[in-house]
Amino acid sequence: MFRNLRIYRVTSPWPEGEEALSKALKNNSFKPCGSFSEKSAGWESPTGNEDDPLCRRVNGADLIQLRTQSRLLPAAAIKEVLEERVIEYKERMEQEPTRAEVRNLKEETREKLLPKALVKSERTRACFIQSEALLVIDAGTDTKAEWLIDQLRKCFEQFYCTPLTFNNSPADLITGIFMGDSPLGFSLGRECRMQDMMDSQSVVTWRDFELSDQSIRQHVVEGMRLSHLGVGFDEVLQCVISDEGIISKLKFIEGEAVDNWGEDAIAKLDADFVLLTGAIRRLMEDLKKLLGGFAHAA
Repeated sequence: MFRNLRIYRVTSPWPEGEEALSKALKNNSFKPCGSFSEKSAGWESPTGNEDDPLCRRVNGADLIQLRTQSRLLPAAAIKEVLEERVIEYKERMEQEPTRAEVRNLKEETREKLLPKALVKSERTRACFIQSEALLVIDAGTDTKAEWLIDQLRKCFEQFYCTPLTFNNSPADLITGIFMGDSPLGFSLGRECRMQDMMDSQSVVTWRDFELSDQSIRQHVVEGMRLSHLGVGFDEVLQCVISDEGIISKLKFIEGEAVDNWGEDAIAKLDADFVLLTGAIRRLMEDLKKLLGGFAHAA
């Protein structure tokens, strides 16, 4: 259900009920990209049914889904048409266009081509865990997560959140696991990435390797910085944790909820969501213990 976990602490009020949250999200519900718009974004039902609420509250957590639609207008297509328009300009005006005139021609070309461009939709899911006031975003980059937060801000009179941080560095935790420690429910996985402390461009990655091999550990002993480590947790899931505490490549060892729901897609969605949020809660509880608790939210 989620592949990445970028986690934020929400310090502003959050709607108490599913109906109230859905109503708030309607302030920025999804509308298709207009003919002359390059991009549009808004909230849609995570169930995939247009008539359902814009959120799904299950077992103390809210599932929400952002849809972003963009018009695909390749730079090469603009360039080709622009070249034709520049030639027409030269023939008509009998002189080379200035830089400003070329910029104007380019903008006119973009506006002309935009309504004919194909559209592409991308969906990003997030969940809010009420017990810890945590917003968890399935985003592979900070930019993508911040885009979702920007769309969420449009729904509330005030909305404040900050990236989740701990009192102690996750870098020390993943280095300890890599070097042989097995704290709480964590175990060493088969993937890691290291970076040369003297050269930020010098990066080495191991995938599907026995990381307990002394020849691999020796790189850290000699001064390389461990930036990402694959781990197992609670014999339930596998993931990669970065030295900043960002979680990626999340995968449940036994897969998601067993597909015994027949054609009831919403029941399966709920079961997968309960499995996901339960694992996130346990993971956060253990990380809090190991890393000295959550740092004070600004």
